[in-house]
Amino acid sequence: MQVAVLRETAARESRVALTPESAGRLVKAMRQVVVQSGAGQQAGFPDSAYLAVGARIAADAAATVAGSQVVLKVLPPSAQEVAVLEAGSTLISLLRPGQHADVAARLAERGVTALALELVPRITRAQTMDVLSSQSTVAGYKAVLIGAAALGKFLPMLTTAAGNIQPAKAFIIGAGVSGLQAIATARRLGAVVSAFDIRPAAREQILSLGATALDSEAVSTSAETAGGYARQQTDDEHTRTVRTIASHITGVDLVITTANIPGRRSPVLITEETVASMRPGSVIVDLAAENGGNCALTRADETVLAHGVTIIGPSNLPATVPYHASQMFGRNVLTLLQHLITKEGALIIDPSDEITGAMLVTHDGRTLR
Repeated sequence: MQVAVLRETAARESRVALTPESAGRLVKAMRQVVVQSGAGQQAGFPDSAYLAVGARIAADAAATVAGSQVVLKVLPPSAQEVAVLEAGSTLISLLRPGQHADVAARLAERGVTALALELVPRITRAQTMDVLSSQSTVAGYKAVLIGAAALGKFLPMLTTAAGNIQPAKAFIIGAGVSGLQAIATARRLGAVVSAFDIRPAAREQILSLGATALDSEAVSTSAETAGGYARQQTDDEHTRTVRTIASHITGVDLVITTANIPGRRSPVLITEETVASMRPGSVIVDLAAENGGNCALTRADETVLAHGVTIIGPSNLPATVPYHASQMFGRNVLTLLQHLITKEGALIIDPSDEITGAMLVTHDGRTLR
């Protein structure tokens, strides 16, 4: 069994799909690992680190995938990368199904089986394979740092010779993985933190981190799907949510928004009117920017100044913390490989398996989703 690790070619992508730590564990399990030269360089993992654990270094993408049964990437492959994949091989990466139908079509035509890492099911058995959760942890952490850097205030309370400085107030919208990490990070930096989520189950998690949970009539026991995600709200529910946020946001300094609905555009929860009501100098960091944004004024990968408020729409924040993001990503992928590969070294792609079947995008020359 040979596993290939390709170097990422997308702009501003600095992560690697498998770190030397995880590669070494595969080698110890008698798997051959081939890494494209420079694949881990930007994340802090030089070729020498892979060689030290028994992996082999290949000069280019074609040489890396040659003879490999499994090919690992972080982001969806480019047309050039698809062209070098061997028929019958299995690609494991983020694939953004629904957004990149052309990539799926090319992979199917090429005869490549593709597993989308964002489709790992939310079941206990697959928790350690959940790339979205691990990368959301990174995004929630970094969002607070970005917001703190843009805010013209200290986050913590300070006692100085010039008098006392009152702590800043941070408000986190959405208490999923990224939201909870944002709460924890803002608290560690000394802010007074409040948070809101439409799922009642999130209240206990918010309180456990020392934040205040915002009460609202918009919170509903039916707001959560069987998979643990927030469902799309009705128009009436959405109106109540927007009203709740608008009434609270006027008194805060830093807002982190994290509300996403899988497969749909992110809900707009902060209107321009609400932005205009905020304190001058306030900052919004919109983690839903790539999917349309939770703020009506968000523009992906841009910083907008409106009504005295700075609105930041970052994308792919995990790539800005590449060492630990790659480490977590690689561990998720390693666990998945341990699920797919038998002790004897055979790769089993079973569409009836609850994990594998949920992740399949292409198989047997067909596009499945």
